[in-house]
Amino acid sequence: MARPLVVVSNRGPVGFALDPDSPSGVTSRRGAGGLVSGLGPLVRDRDVLWIAAAMTEGDRLVSADGPLQAEGFHVALIDIAPEMWSQYYDTVCNEALWFAHHGLWDRTYEPSWPSQWVQGPWNAYRRVNQMFAESVIANAAPNSVVLIQDYHLYLVAQYVRDERPDLRLVHFSHTPFATPDWLSMLPHEVETELLLGLGAHHGCGFHSKRWVDGYTDSCEAAGIDAAATFVAPLGPDPDDLIGSARSQAAEDEFEDLDEIAGDTQLIVRVDRVELSKNIIRGFEAFELLLQTQPERRGKVTFGAFVYPSRLAVAAYDRYSRAIADSVERINATYGTPTWTPIGYDSTDNYPRSLAALRRADVVLVNPIKDGLNLVAKEAMIVNDRHGQLVLSPGAGAWDELGSAGAWRCDPFDIASTADAIAGALDASPQDKSQRSDSLKTAAQARTPSHWLADQLAAAEQ
Repeated sequence: MARPLVVVSNRGPVGFALDPDSPSGVTSRRGAGGLVSGLGPLVRDRDVLWIAAAMTEGDRLVSADGPLQAEGFHVALIDIAPEMWSQYYDTVCNEALWFAHHGLWDRTYEPSWPSQWVQGPWNAYRRVNQMFAESVIANAAPNSVVLIQDYHLYLVAQYVRDERPDLRLVHFSHTPFATPDWLSMLPHEVETELLLGLGAHHGCGFHSKRWVDGYTDSCEAAGIDAAATFVAPLGPDPDDLIGSARSQAAEDEFEDLDEIAGDTQLIVRVDRVELSKNIIRGFEAFELLLQTQPERRGKVTFGAFVYPSRLAVAAYDRYSRAIADSVERINATYGTPTWTPIGYDSTDNYPRSLAALRRADVVLVNPIKDGLNLVAKEAMIVNDRHGQLVLSPGAGAWDELGSAGAWRCDPFDIASTADAIAGALDASPQDKSQRSDSLKTAAQARTPSHWLADQLAAAEQ
């Protein structure tokens, strides 16, 4: 890296928990999430500043001391008041921006913006972005590259640019980007501000050309100049991923799952409980398979490793309960004393999830819309049973994996998903081997180093 580097994201690479037995009053731990696992190893133990929000009471305690070193990271944490955080994170990021980018609103009923939405929640979003910008302005070394991550922080660059013209500002979107008709469902003032905020960057990156088109088309429709764009899909670190999948904890989980699956074929999905992941339609496709092909009963098991997310948002809480109801209904209808059709695990056990991907005969990834879906790539890298991938073209990863041997499923077509699962289960050993080898090669073609290099290159253009 020719210039100093600053990473700016909502969630940081390290967290702190209150600990009365520690001399400092806190203990630190590595953070979680795809961004941290992908980017963390590349910047750890290097002179890179990572700016993030304080998430816990321990985070808030240490944030008052300014930037600090922990777990090999140089971090600056921003303490955001709870009420402001709720409006910024829950109301704007998760209930508005996420829904627009993933096309999740039922237009007959929503959205319907209350009169004070811009003055209240959106103003909180502005203020939080200003707080991040103030930290960048105060702490970034001269001539730094500043990599700003995701939809939480669209407005940071416009607050930074005038104060620190020496900095090079790059934004990367980990979600899809709304098409003009979906983005225009936001209040007009918000849509305009959002696009102007992105336009203040020296470059804007996306996982897929489709998401670039959403951004540039939205800019054109709004009459706003787009920033320079680039496509840079993230890839897993194969060595790190395989090492984790072969850890003792994951090996123990693999043996347990192998015993549970027994002689049955195993379908696996690993997801957050997220509206766009399309989890219930995946279960309905499996149910259709059991209904129309009864000879499969007792011979195939669906392992669903899905963990709760954003339960503070009412729609997510409803969806989580609907998923549990769907599992209960299918198991009650088709289960026997010796066979449970769907094994539902919501414990967020990373070693167990890796073991499931390794043990799977078929991995189902059927999102309505997904910025990338790193799990699709991870599954092909760790699987050692010539596992098949049933993949929706709604995932950004389809651009790389669709032509490499994935079985296509239409996210809204339960019958096509059931057919794709059946085809993957019944494929010949030669077909399975060829597809899995091709998918593994495609999944390993890009690593986090490539992804970081693309952002650094965009900063210099």
